[in-house]
Amino acid sequence: MANRLTQIATRTGDDGTTGLGDGTRVPKDHLRVHAMGDVDELNSHLGVLLAEPLPSDVRALLQSVQHELFNLGGELSIPGYTLLGDEALAALDAALAQHNATLPRLAEFILPAGTRAAALAHVARAVARRAERAVVQLGAAEPVRPAPRQYLNRLSDLLFVLARVLNRARLDGLGGDDVYWRSPRLASEAPPAT
Repeated sequence: MANRLTQIATRTGDDGTTGLGDGTRVPKDHLRVHAMGDVDELNSHLGVLLAEPLPSDVRALLQSVQHELFNLGGELSIPGYTLLGDEALAALDAALAQHNATLPRLAEFILPAGTRAAALAHVARAVARRAERAVVQLGAAEPVRPAPRQYLNRLSDLLFVLARVLNRARLDGLGGDDVYWRSPRLASEAPPAT
């Protein structure tokens, strides 16, 4: 891997290019840079979520995810390099199964709302989906391992589940359930109550 940062303001990007981890320079609007930026934004949103009151197991999970996202970003920054291990995806699958098992089945669509922590998890979920799309777009243009795409896909699912968990955690004195979407069309099509 390239040298660690010793200086932040290098002025080397003033020409509209940026350096990848292997030393090559690409335009700042390159597909790889978009994907790296979306992963960085996702990690930043998780940092904001971690500033909220959270159950200790959720906090530990999200802190681990932040490290894996840094690995994922590093892998994207060095074409052909592998940093994100198979165990990272397995950990997401295990966490998804564990947390999903504690929740009631969904019968309706829910809104990205509820407690502040749940709403922040939904924002992170939406950014994870955008990051996934950016990695898919990059993969259509040049070789990218499946692991980064798979990790972001599973992570967005996990963040949806964690938002539901956080709505029930009541750590801020609020919440208790999901916020359900009320569709006028679906309500008019519902069978009459007997």
